[in-house]
Amino acid sequence: MKGRAMLNFKQVTMAAAVGAIALTMTAMPATAKERLKMSTIAPGTSMYLVMTTMANLINQNQNDIEISVDATGAATKHMVDVGRGKIDMSMTSPTVHMLMSRGIAMYKKLKEAPKLAKNLRILFWFPLGPYHYVTYANSGIKTLKDIKGKKVFLGPPGGGQWATARTFLQGVTGYKVKSDYKNVKASFSAALQGFQDRQIDVYTIGCLDPCAQLQQLTATSKIRMLGTDIKDGRTIPGLKKYWIPGREWTSIAPDAYGKNQVNDTPVYVNGAVVGVTARASLPDATTYKMMKTFWPALEKIRANAPWTRDVTMKYATQKFAMPFHPGAAKYYKEIGAMK
Repeated sequence: MKGRAMLNFKQVTMAAAVGAIALTMTAMPATAKERLKMSTIAPGTSMYLVMTTMANLINQNQNDIEISVDATGAATKHMVDVGRGKIDMSMTSPTVHMLMSRGIAMYKKLKEAPKLAKNLRILFWFPLGPYHYVTYANSGIKTLKDIKGKKVFLGPPGGGQWATARTFLQGVTGYKVKSDYKNVKASFSAALQGFQDRQIDVYTIGCLDPCAQLQQLTATSKIRMLGTDIKDGRTIPGLKKYWIPGREWTSIAPDAYGKNQVNDTPVYVNGAVVGVTARASLPDATTYKMMKTFWPALEKIRANAPWTRDVTMKYATQKFAMPFHPGAAKYYKEIGAMK
């Protein structure tokens, strides 16, 4: 049964990838559909999978809206593009939205960031999943303390994952980027290749289990997940400043990736809330129809997509500082998921 679940996951992942490519290449009559542009991050992440699945299900189950997906770049930049109206939707998070609203961190040099943040509306939230700090079983690295002096990929430079992972590692170990470990600047795909070539000691990715990239690794190699044995991250003194809106604490099971994952006990790590944001000027009728199409269609594929178990209506309708798009809110109120 376990092997069958993994096969179905790969099939769904491949379908999402193929579907996303097809969306960008299929020409539609100019007046036939309302065409929308959505940006997400690299293939292999749960954000990519959830968002391309959303686009595919909406495209396949109604005839008025067509969503094309671009899976390049960083969500922090995509949110700026949505705020400016250059694209219609992108990945977001409560944490990055807060930074954008205040014009700090990666938005420090962008004076219009707070104004652009006001142009963002949430469609639904979903869990990013655990941050997987991965090393090879024979690397000699057994705990996070062992990354001192090592080459570590935290995420693409300037991205939300990079900022979150850096803060987490400093809170748990006291280590700082550059002075204590070497920061690898690369895209997700380039870093994964570097990790496979043994040029990088620790590869970091936030994703829902089972993560396609890690299934790929464990097909041929033994790996170890790094983290803590502490069930409640709020008890870690160094993480007191870590807890801002959108950050969570979660775990990775010792058998999440089969016999080639060498952990004997659960690994407790940071997680995050992420979501799909839309420009405020997108018509209410459009976002209403998208949500009304997406959620029932998602229910029909859950049995063959184990990663969807945590993409729930209760999670989706959490309230953070970013307001819900009125069209999405209308749908949630109709089904009783929101007051």
